[in-house]
Amino acid sequence: MKLGLQLGYWGAAPSPHHAELVTAAEAAGFDSVFTAEAWGSDAYTPLAWWGSSTDRLRLGTSVLQLSARTPTACAMAALTLDHLSGGRHIVGLGVSGPQVVEGWYGQPFAKPLARTREYIDIMRQVWAREAPVTSEGPHYQLPLSGEGATGLGKPLKPITHPLRADIPVMLGAEGPKNIALAAEIADGWLPLFYTPRLADTYNEWLDEGFRRPGARRTREDFEICATAQIVITDDRAATFEAIKPFLALYMGGMGSEDTNFHAEVYRRMGYAEVVDEVTALFRSDRKEEAARIIPDEVVEDSAIVGTIDHVRTQVTRWEDAGVSMMLVSPGSVAEVEQLATLIDR
Repeated sequence: MKLGLQLGYWGAAPSPHHAELVTAAEAAGFDSVFTAEAWGSDAYTPLAWWGSSTDRLRLGTSVLQLSARTPTACAMAALTLDHLSGGRHIVGLGVSGPQVVEGWYGQPFAKPLARTREYIDIMRQVWAREAPVTSEGPHYQLPLSGEGATGLGKPLKPITHPLRADIPVMLGAEGPKNIALAAEIADGWLPLFYTPRLADTYNEWLDEGFRRPGARRTREDFEICATAQIVITDDRAATFEAIKPFLALYMGGMGSEDTNFHAEVYRRMGYAEVVDEVTALFRSDRKEEAARIIPDEVVEDSAIVGTIDHVRTQVTRWEDAGVSMMLVSPGSVAEVEQLATLIDR
């Protein structure tokens, strides 16, 4: 088991503590630091900024919005950071949902799995630098042709020679088809709401991908880097109450009312009635009430809250379920150091 520091994306303003958390994580033996993006701060700028002060930490995105950049633009950013960090970059990608993709990025959301497959293929062509990059599409046609094109486009190879021809790619996937796709074409999976209770189900979906012709990895060399809310405390009740507004937002407010992939994760966990109630309340602007009705068991299913002994036991349970890295979000240097004691190194 490894630990990754998840800095996430900014709220109304950047956190004043990220620099000290990154320094502490490297000193404490964390494996990686990850940043994210939604429709505010981007992922690459903070990752490069904080990563410049590190020597060993891998630098990952969890996750980049796939629709925020063309595949060649993403490949350029990745090869640039990989050079600057001495080969420490991990590209974590996610398709998001139609509300964000079409509402913020102005891109079509249709066929997200096919777009992901095409996107990653183009990025790997860039990094391999074996030939000019081409793609027949239909989602990312290179060179562009047809209506609106000048016909002057030319296949190109990157000017800069990538440091690595095969930068690791991980997928932020939540549905069974997308998780199987991650096992087939990616180097790792970045689950947001993971529960070891469903490990057998996840393994079925992953195994489907591993069995496909041309699959890149096997279970033995495939990384599962799960976001994990870990809180060491004697006051479990207060911590549960603090987490519930976050879950209410993701269950009821992320995506449209009938297309919310985060909500579907909790439906698969067996909480369909809770999701329906939370969504109805949240979208009626009764957000505090939406949070209050979430049962403690829902929080506990994908978070680890309790005494140090309880947390250690649960970390082992996640590891036994197949998780190779836990992405944690400590709020202080002391919490970073405390979490580091959970992992045998």
